[in-house]
Amino acid sequence: MPRRGYHHGNLRQALVEAAIRLIEEKGPQGFTLSEAAKDAGVTPAAVYRHFEGREDLLAEVAKQGYAIFGDLMEHAYEQGQPSAIASFEATGRAYLAFARKFPGHYQAMFEAGLSLARDPDLARGAARAQAVLEKAASGLADRLPPDRRPPAAMFSAHVWAMSHGVVELFARGSPGTRAPFPPEELLETGIGIYLRGLGLIAPDE
Repeated sequence: MPRRGYHHGNLRQALVEAAIRLIEEKGPQGFTLSEAAKDAGVTPAAVYRHFEGREDLLAEVAKQGYAIFGDLMEHAYEQGQPSAIASFEATGRAYLAFARKFPGHYQAMFEAGLSLARDPDLARGAARAQAVLEKAASGLADRLPPDRRPPAAMFSAHVWAMSHGVVELFARGSPGTRAPFPPEELLETGIGIYLRGLGLIAPDE
């Protein structure tokens, strides 16, 4: 029996929600369109009225995920203001919070192998989230002398990679059960080491 059907003609969103549930259970490559249709309570043929194929459905999940992610990142940045360091650290924590609360969206965005070039809306969503992290990084980088100032894009990419690594190794799935420290603590200390290396915070902070 399907877990929930669609109502009032909102089949497109019902299929998205079915895909999210299946991604959480099986991963972004572990389900078929037929399974999504069954979960939504419709025939497989009905899927093609709204999506060209499985990748199209995954792209819609990712687009909706980026919208949520962008909102969380912007909120985190604003909550940290006017401190550049607080805003920067908050955006990293928002990454972990998003991965934990929205695992289906997260996997569609970062583990499904989707090309951002396939859809302008998908690319815009990803760019919006990246821009928030770059803004936070730029606020810190501006405090460094020009000859020691890394590009904001590189600065933000380092923290994005650190956040992603913590999520993949310790915040999702079975590896997380073996983590010696909470994911938030791992990320916070990692960011602290990175910022100390750049001379942006004192050794005893």
